[in-house]
Amino acid sequence: MSSARISLGKVLRPESKNYFLLLGVTLFLVGLGLVMVLSSSSVESYEAGDGYFGLFWRQATFAMIGVPLMLIVSRFPARFWKKWAWVFLLVAMGLQLLVFTPLGYEIGGNRNWIEIGGFTAQPSEAVKLALVVWLGLVLTVKQPRLLEWKHALIPVIPFAGLSIGLVLLGGDLGTVVIMALIVFSALYFAGVRLRYIAIPVVAGAVLFLIMAVTSANRMQRIMAFFGDGKGDYENADWQSTHGTWALANGGLWGVGLGNSRAKYGWLPAISNDFIFAAIGEELGLIGAVLVLGLFVFLAVMFIRVIRTSDDSFVRITTGAIMAWIIGQALVNIGVVLGVLPVLGVPLPLLSSGGTALLTTLVAIGIVLSFARERGRPASQQSRRSPARRPQSSGATR
Repeated sequence: MSSARISLGKVLRPESKNYFLLLGVTLFLVGLGLVMVLSSSSVESYEAGDGYFGLFWRQATFAMIGVPLMLIVSRFPARFWKKWAWVFLLVAMGLQLLVFTPLGYEIGGNRNWIEIGGFTAQPSEAVKLALVVWLGLVLTVKQPRLLEWKHALIPVIPFAGLSIGLVLLGGDLGTVVIMALIVFSALYFAGVRLRYIAIPVVAGAVLFLIMAVTSANRMQRIMAFFGDGKGDYENADWQSTHGTWALANGGLWGVGLGNSRAKYGWLPAISNDFIFAAIGEELGLIGAVLVLGLFVFLAVMFIRVIRTSDDSFVRITTGAIMAWIIGQALVNIGVVLGVLPVLGVPLPLLSSGGTALLTTLVAIGIVLSFARERGRPASQQSRRSPARRPQSSGATR
């Protein structure tokens, strides 16, 4: 009976407040994303012959896989990720190489997808997930020597640069920007000196410019962004212009859920890269501000996990995941608002895309596992590692 009670106690052990708050805002964003994918993709799905719910059911299937997977991952201790970090990165890089085989195919000038038996996936999302864990491990091991530039940048820059380079070869510049942000954030949270971080930042900026000027499509979008408002409306300016019109059409309260006009073929990728425009049109400024507030709250929860941990691995990995999810959200929203040129990155947890949803949920599951480790009540921590009781002396008996 006693052993049964102990096992049940472990199963029913209360989690921390950070755990439940992070889990709650994540589930809310996933639910809102499913509603908006259903609303924004219905016309596109019907025209593709999948019925009104085709894209929605695919996204819902990935959500039904991803949420339980996130909860399973949240049960893994930090030592699990430290043990397998190198394996995860090498496997992810191997998957990324598949895009250059007959399994890979190209969309919109980017060759970063693979198709196996009718199932499509984007390996670069797995590379991002593996990279955050690997960076946490390597920078933690190097922690005592990070004040020296060679230990601060090696092997981080060579291996991270190789993984980013594989994605860059496929032409997905938007994903490359997010991966670079992950690397710089990990270095920052590890306490690397800013002047050391400036070296890869400058190198990355130069590489970005080279990739931009060597692609006619990218240059067209960049020139449209910096244009005088009289650009190529029928081509380069079409998507950004109609995204702005969708937001303007929503006004304060929106036109109502399901009543978007932009989804009738006017706004390409409305359920993916431009889903924030659909949110602004159907739910108005109120809905758009709500989404921004949810991501701010998500960032606050990441910061709480970082501040309550004394483990360098937890701080660095959580900081890198925060930079990935929050940074990508800001880039996506900035593109829709016209603050940034069109880069083609989805809005985390909200946009359609099964691979992106799965990897983002697993990343949050990793942070949830950190929140669980820090959230054990003191009494339970003492039961796990009880202090040795002092021996009683004969004189006190």
